[in-house]
Amino acid sequence: MTEDMGSTVPRRQLGRTLKQLRTEAGVTLDAAADALECSRQKVWRIESGLGVVRSLDVRAMCALYDVKPELVGALVGLATQTRAKGWWHAYGDAIPEWFELYVGLEAVASRLRFFKDALLPGILQTREYALGMYRTDQPEMDEDGRERAVEARLQRQSLLTRRLPQAPIVEIVLSEAALLRPVCDRQVMIGQLEHLLTVSTLPNVVIRVLPLAAGQHRGALAGSFIILDFPAGNRNTPEPPIVYCESLTGALYLDRPAEYAAYEKVWASLDALALDEGQSRHMINKIIGEM
Repeated sequence: MTEDMGSTVPRRQLGRTLKQLRTEAGVTLDAAADALECSRQKVWRIESGLGVVRSLDVRAMCALYDVKPELVGALVGLATQTRAKGWWHAYGDAIPEWFELYVGLEAVASRLRFFKDALLPGILQTREYALGMYRTDQPEMDEDGRERAVEARLQRQSLLTRRLPQAPIVEIVLSEAALLRPVCDRQVMIGQLEHLLTVSTLPNVVIRVLPLAAGQHRGALAGSFIILDFPAGNRNTPEPPIVYCESLTGALYLDRPAEYAAYEKVWASLDALALDEGQSRHMINKIIGEM
């Protein structure tokens, strides 16, 4: 399972450390790129944890920042871990490059909090619902591409029931509108809603509904988002919590304390307005009956 986690966390840990060392050394991003004879984009990608890092590049950066030898050795060791590949690499372009980082972070998170105001999150979707989404959202994709994308989405769901490492705590607040919006035919929607009821019985999963009757709320301004928290770990510095916000062509990974605090406040407001678990199941059952 450790191999399945891929290189996401080592890449981010290495990138954060190199950025901190550059800042402490008083070297700008442009100056570092000039001294290393590479593009500014390359230095930025390394510091952002967006790709494999060569030991040669780490040594060159450490020399530029005058890093102590013992720390250089540790960072070079971390760089070797950035070459590991997670299970999602087997699906090729079925998973966009900008989404790969999220999948890796999701796999190592200890707690995931979702707010979805329009559609159901991929981690809860049935095969038929997911196929319907891809046929609508990406009509140019061929059927084989859709199947691979759906398989990757279903593979992600295995983290809900995994044994080692321990499955994360998953808390989901769904807008009532997401439950009512037909993505496919009636039978597919009924099957999807019944799947929500089944998943909600897992001991580590909480699914709650934010009713339309709640009126205006802070989540309407924030839009859909996911908050990821990570375990402390034994040897490395814990990965800081992250807020993930997705758009049509990319995503934002917000990890500054002020950004995290802002979304924590939004989550607290949603938590206060959402129905409890029992009331949420009752509403889902009611919608199924009406369908």
